[in-house]
Amino acid sequence: MQEEIATFKQILFEKALNRTKVGVVITDPDQEDNPIILANEGFYHLTGYTSEEVIGQNCRFLQGSETNDDSVRKISEALHNRESIEVLLYNYRKDQTGFWNELIIDPVWIEEESKFYFIGIQKDISEEREKAMILENTLKEMDSISTPIVPITDNAVILPLIGNFTDQRFDSMSKRLSFYLEDSDEDYLIIDLSGLYEMDTYVVSRFFEISQLARLMGKETLLAGIGPNLAMKTAGMVDTVNKIPTFNNVKAAIAYISE
Repeated sequence: MQEEIATFKQILFEKALNRTKVGVVITDPDQEDNPIILANEGFYHLTGYTSEEVIGQNCRFLQGSETNDDSVRKISEALHNRESIEVLLYNYRKDQTGFWNELIIDPVWIEEESKFYFIGIQKDISEEREKAMILENTLKEMDSISTPIVPITDNAVILPLIGNFTDQRFDSMSKRLSFYLEDSDEDYLIIDLSGLYEMDTYVVSRFFEISQLARLMGKETLLAGIGPNLAMKTAGMVDTVNKIPTFNNVKAAIAYISE
């Protein structure tokens, strides 16, 4: 009777594994090279391999030229220490097409056998990864468009700012600006704040950092677009930090340069 119950549990377990849409493998670290001893239909569907090609093999056959060595090292360390790990890995199917594998590995202690096994769960997130990369590139392009560096006279460039301002956007803009100013002949950098949605003392303080960068490169910074609201929010700051000349609009800043 107990053998029949054990057989039933085994069949139920295998059916449950095969019903899931993600890939699942179980490996035995007590055997040489920690081979796969069980894989579900989801794994075969994901990778294109058959059970004859998978059982008895180490999972590294999914790796290839684009697989990150550091991620592989982290997996090896986790297996050695019998620790759980979650990692994003670029793997390859049997036909050598690549996919982004969201891999989770957990050690499982089986009391009846007094030993550990490893359960690995693979999920193809290539589509999500591609969408995330497209979004990231789009945001970078939008950031570049919204913070252009535009020469307006032989001696001045303007940085017109549009939208919201974040630390990430500031860092990106600072890098582009430093590369530009390094080879530019203009003596003046005009920062136009009039297009920003939100302006406060923190935002203005970041532009003081830009002025310091420009000064190190022999450029003078002018702040334009200082309306009444911003002037009230930054009262006292403009006169005490770096003595940056400020103007109500770009036209006034250009007139100052022309004097």
